[in-house]
Amino acid sequence: MSGKCFTVLVTGANGQLGQELTLWNAGDAAEADAALNIVGFGRDTLDITIFGDCRRVFAQHRPDAVIHCAAYTAVDRAESEPDEAYRINAAGTRNVAVAAREIGAKLTYVSTDYVFDGSGTRPYSEYDRPNPQTVYGKSKLAGEQLVQTLHERYFIVRTSWLYGRHGNNFVKTMLKLGSERERLKVVHDQVGSPTSTLDLARFLLELVRTDYYGIYHASNAGSCSWYEFAKAIFEESGLKVQVDPCTTGQIPRPAPRPAYSVMDRMAIRVNGLTDLPHWREALRQYVRMEKECRS
Repeated sequence: MSGKCFTVLVTGANGQLGQELTLWNAGDAAEADAALNIVGFGRDTLDITIFGDCRRVFAQHRPDAVIHCAAYTAVDRAESEPDEAYRINAAGTRNVAVAAREIGAKLTYVSTDYVFDGSGTRPYSEYDRPNPQTVYGKSKLAGEQLVQTLHERYFIVRTSWLYGRHGNNFVKTMLKLGSERERLKVVHDQVGSPTSTLDLARFLLELVRTDYYGIYHASNAGSCSWYEFAKAIFEESGLKVQVDPCTTGQIPRPAPRPAYSVMDRMAIRVNGLTDLPHWREALRQYVRMEKECRS
């Protein structure tokens, strides 16, 4: 890649991961990468459900790679809006895949732990059979299948429990509630791997500059329950909050949540790529950065 700037086009640039990627080189010098040119498009400038939009934008910028973050992510609402979920996550992904293929760009599709049923007892590998139980999970799996069918040079990257500096997420919600209340209930019977958008963005930008195509699981190392994650958030932030465990059944939701969604990162190891750090370390860095921003 020496001597040539590598251009990455990001869809869904207004989402929490999309913003992390788009603002990558606007950060501190340690994160800036002069060999990278990152251009981001939100829904206002690129509607992925309109094929002509995808074709026009991709042809205009001719990126080396597309990181497709745009998605319908309202897990509960998807149960009553299946057509909308599939319109964005399946048909929209088809449009992105075809438009990327036409200009010769690599394609990275960001997927989810919801493609699994959550009944496992060991970390899911990239080659375990998906069995989504929600409309959201089924629509994201449909996107995976369309990428595999319509593009030859693709990376499918499944992640879980995302949080970061941009947008709404569990960590921000806990910090807000923790500043308002002395006691909270959080479910303890759902186990997964919290993932920092900063660490995921760093991984994606390394991955797209390789030719190691295929399916990847990319979450921070280690696992915990939402209850354990909430306790860690308050410990790292110094907030004195009593966290009580409760069951999923005590907080019913329209869409079932996976009881176990820990993913094994075998493809990262096999291909010699940089693994993501432990979730507690990532959380500590996030809380430190938030404090620095407020000071």
